[in-house]
Amino acid sequence: MRKRLIQILGFLISSLGWLFVLCTMAMDYWRITQIGGQGGSFIIKVAWYWSNLWKDCFTDSTAVTNCRDFPVLWSVTPYVQGVRGLLMCGLTLGFFAVVLCFVGMECTFIGGADKTKDKLLLAGSVFHIGGSISDVSAYCLYINRIARTAFAASVPQGILRYDLGPPIFLGLVGCFLILLGALFYAVTVYRVIWPESQVVYAYGGGTYAVPRSRGRTLYTGYYQPRQYGSYMGSGRSSSSKISKLSQTTPTKISERDAFV
Repeated sequence: MRKRLIQILGFLISSLGWLFVLCTMAMDYWRITQIGGQGGSFIIKVAWYWSNLWKDCFTDSTAVTNCRDFPVLWSVTPYVQGVRGLLMCGLTLGFFAVVLCFVGMECTFIGGADKTKDKLLLAGSVFHIGGSISDVSAYCLYINRIARTAFAASVPQGILRYDLGPPIFLGLVGCFLILLGALFYAVTVYRVIWPESQVVYAYGGGTYAVPRSRGRTLYTGYYQPRQYGSYMGSGRSSSSKISKLSQTTPTKISERDAFV
């Protein structure tokens, strides 16, 4: 039951993380900067410049927004292309990871035997980790591009210093949730990676290799020593059965004993 609950919790957490990452691709304000808004004039004028993965926009103080969509793929800024590609690669890995983990969970009745389901769940957790690393790389690439301009000593005229927007932080939180869910999956199937060690016992001139298991000893489950001089049974006592056995079993007396 505990294994099943951990797997369900991992499924919910990782699915929520992928939902966060997917939402960031459609969100605005990946980067934003503000111009104006200072006092000293009768009318305070302010303007916001912001961008996402698909367009650059300008919003003035009257809430009128003008946007310029990015042109065709091969003419987009290279780092934007890299961020798009890494995010899409991560989402593709995440799709296969969710399917594999759903099939490999203990609470589902598909996937075959328990050992096969554990292997599928382990493969799904590896896909989760690979997808989250790809997404983190995309966000770090975007952050590095913004930080290089924001902390530069001097920038050319016409280049704006942008700040990070909410989608970046939401995506990083989603990547953390994905890694946490993959960790929950891996904890429930860690025996697939590290199988139980073999313990060797020497008893009565023979060697017995017994897998170490919780709640089992040398004489329970795997090996029971041979009994001599007693009759093992259930029901009435063994002494009465032995006495009846001795009465019905004919005995032969040797010639030497008969002579004596």
